[in-house]
Amino acid sequence: MDNQKQGQFNSTLFQYLWIFSVSAIVIGSLIHFYLTKKLIHPIKELIESTKRMKQGQYPNPLEVKSDDETGQLISHFNDLVKQLKNNQQYRQKLVSDLSHELRTPLSNLNGYLSALKSGVISGDRQLYQSLHEELKRLISLVEQLEQLKEWDYVTKQTFSQKEPIDMAVLVEQSVEMFRWSLKNAGIKLHVKTEPGIVNVYDGGVPQVISNLIDNAIRYYQGTEPITVIGESLNSEYRVAVSGPGQTIPFLEQEKIFERFYRVDPSRTRDTGGTGLGLAISKEIIEHHTGKIGIKSNGHYHTFWFTLPLSVN
Repeated sequence: MDNQKQGQFNSTLFQYLWIFSVSAIVIGSLIHFYLTKKLIHPIKELIESTKRMKQGQYPNPLEVKSDDETGQLISHFNDLVKQLKNNQQYRQKLVSDLSHELRTPLSNLNGYLSALKSGVISGDRQLYQSLHEELKRLISLVEQLEQLKEWDYVTKQTFSQKEPIDMAVLVEQSVEMFRWSLKNAGIKLHVKTEPGIVNVYDGGVPQVISNLIDNAIRYYQGTEPITVIGESLNSEYRVAVSGPGQTIPFLEQEKIFERFYRVDPSRTRDTGGTGLGLAISKEIIEHHTGKIGIKSNGHYHTFWFTLPLSVN
């Protein structure tokens, strides 16, 4: 190759190198811009959403566009916002329900006591009995709230003083407490239990059994007997309290274990209780690493719970 051809070759090579370099820079810049925008945009959305949360607002869920680390971060952020929003709504509902539960008996007591003080009405045995019953409902509500507070605290502890006990004995003892009430109400009772050793915490499980039997009696509607069955399964002990009662819609069945919840909100405290018994039962059973639930077939309901059997 002579000098002239060598110069042309070098010139052509230089042009191709220059074109390649410019193209690489442009393409690299475009790729860098795209990737940066793709990465920074969701981060900016997260920052804006965090600012709104700081101002007390709950932002709408962010769109998850990928399955990478950024997408997982956004997904977890959406779950966090949803959980915080649900917690806030639950606290507001709890305060509202608690205020409602306390307002009515306090208003009744205040009204009657003010009337007695001013001489508008005169006291008699029936009036004082009504005031006494209203006061007992207030005390019962406060006691149940204290029980919830206690079990909320106990649930967070890493230790507990449990002792082994035969569930058959525990069920029989709990049932005996209601023999008189059942006889007065004219309700038949069938009890069938099997032995099974379970580690229980300081009287909590008997309270659960009592709550379930009390509900079965309180809301009894029908002619079938109330049945209490305790059976030992492979690795757990199951207690079931069954009986006829008011129809519970399917969508309402999981909610009945929430605090202050009633299937029929219009029911009075005389027939509807405080709405805390099942919530307390759930706290106790879950603390024992057990499960609690309901199986309903029209007007016939079975409330059940399971506890792990003791391993020798």
